[in-house]
Order: sequence, then C-alpha cells, then structure tokens
Amino acid sequence: MRFIDLHCDTLTSCVYGQKGGHLRKTSGQLDLERLKQAGAMAQVCAVFIPPPKRPENAIPQARAYFSHACTCLLREMNANKDIAALAYCGDDIRANDAKGLLSILLSVEDCALLDGDRQKISLLYRRGVRLMTLTWNFENSLGYPNSPIPADTARGLKPFGKEAVALMQKLGILVDVSHLSDGGFWDVVELSKAAHVPFTASHSCARALCQHPRNLTDDMLRAIGETGSVCGINFCAGFLSPTAARTNYTKIEDIVRCARYLRDKAGIDAVALGSDFDGIDSKLEFTDCAGLPALADALAFYFPEEEVEKICWRNALRVIDETMKA
Repeated sequence: MRFIDLHCDTLTSCVYGQKGGHLRKTSGQLDLERLKQAGAMAQVCAVFIPPPKRPENAIPQARAYFSHACTCLLREMNANKDIAALAYCGDDIRANDAKGLLSILLSVEDCALLDGDRQKISLLYRRGVRLMTLTWNFENSLGYPNSPIPADTARGLKPFGKEAVALMQKLGILVDVSHLSDGGFWDVVELSKAAHVPFTASHSCARALCQHPRNLTDDMLRAIGETGSVCGINFCAGFLSPTAARTNYTKIEDIVRCARYLRDKAGIDAVALGSDFDGIDSKLEFTDCAGLPALADALAFYFPEEEVEKICWRNALRVIDETMKA
C-alpha cells in the first residue's frame, strides 16, 4: 500500500536540531528512511511558526523562522537526493515516484507571517509552499482559531482572510482549515464553492467521536464531502476518543473507527491521512510512520481495497491535483 500524509511537524524538529536534526534518520516519529520503508509516496512537511515571546517581535520572528526552515529543507533535500525530492503538484509526485523517490511538499502552519500583506502569499508560493494552515491557536490577520467558547469560535474570517483564501486558490495553494474557528470554516466553504476548488482539514477528526474543538462537526464533514475536499485523520489520542484521550494512547482501531465515521458522514472520497507525526505526544500502537502498513491492514477489514487506497493516498492526490500548480 502507498501513503500520502497531509501533515507532520518533523521539519520543525529538524530546524530546532531536535530528534537528530536531520530528515533522513531521526529519533522521532518520522524520517525519510522509515517513510520509504512504509511505502510512502508523499509527505507534507509543515513549517510551524512558533508564537513569539514578545508580541512586538512576532512578524519579523515568523518571517525569519520561515526563511530558516526553507534553508533547512533545501539542505536536507540536497543531502538525500537518493531517497527524496521536493514536489509542487501531483505530476511532480508521480514523476518522483517513477524514479523511486519519496515526494516532500512544503506547508505553513499559521499564516501569522502574512500580517495582512497579500504579496507575501505570492512570495511563499514562489518559495515552494503548496498548503497553508490559516491559523494556529491564536488570532492572526486572517481570522481566529477554534475555541470551546461558542461566541469565539463563531467568528469568521477577517476581510483579509477572505482575500487571502481567494488568492491562495488562484495561485494553487491548498487551503487548510485545521485549527480554524467554526465560523472561518464556513467562510472557506463558501469561497471554495464559488471558486470550484476543494480545501482540506489536513489534521482533524470527528467532533461527534471526541469533543475536541479542533475536530469537525457532522455538518462540517458533510460540507467537506460536498465540496470534494478531504479530512486528514489526526493520530493524536486526544482527537480520536475519550478513552484514547484519557490514556494518551492511540490504538489502530481508534483511527479505523474515525475513518469509518468520516466515510459515513462525508463519503469515502473525503477520507485521508493527516498523522501530525512529531507534533503529537501520544503513544501510538504502531509506534511511528514505519507502522503505516499495519494501519492499512486494519482498514482492509472494513473497507474494500479500492477504498483503502483512497484513504491512504488516492483522495489526497486527487485534491493535490485539483488545487496545486507547478
């Protein structure tokens, strides 16, 4: 089985020099060697923009951090040409795969570094960014994060947020609503319908299964299905079930249960993987990314082979094809 994973935080660890400081082999949950061992086709690596210690330094720090992360990624790709290559669209993924190479796609988690400047979106696109998670856990120039407080999570995108989403969709950047407020989610739905372009919740789960504000309601899941978008299942125990949350232990059956629920509410074409490897502290039954084949085997008990392929890679590749441009 092949795999495309829509979100990991391994690049952040690499930038900080943690867990080995390199992508080929790390002590974390993911590296290039284990991805290849698992049969991965492509991995989306996020540049997570850490919140500043001093608010007045937020934007310069975010932009400097992003630049440093890009330098790190290019260094790692040059050092590992035998195993991986950058990709900017679906055709790149296929071309790399034909050469036996794992594809790495660049994303940004938290658009705080835009600071209301639409020109920065074009700059990020030219730097290779092909997926953008609009917010993290704090308000930024685009909108607001998810919140357990109804009045707070009801807030939608700001005017610049709507402008930014429209430009991302025009350029060929996949818009990601994970971490976004409920109101912002519905704004993205409307913008996506108008542009006839899908979006993603790259690393989220179902709120009906686990009452975490980062998760999606049934109505949200239906909207993802109706727009041809995808939800990447987050492997974090706290997102999958109350029992998993209490034990901080993710069983394979928890992920399979979520996949079945997403299929029932959003349709099989909306289900994908968004592990959040190296961004979660949960203990995993299958340990790390090398255990992805065990997940595929478990999915095969409940889904026919064609649907397992959709969950593991075909749905993600379809949305990449429909949104990203070389």
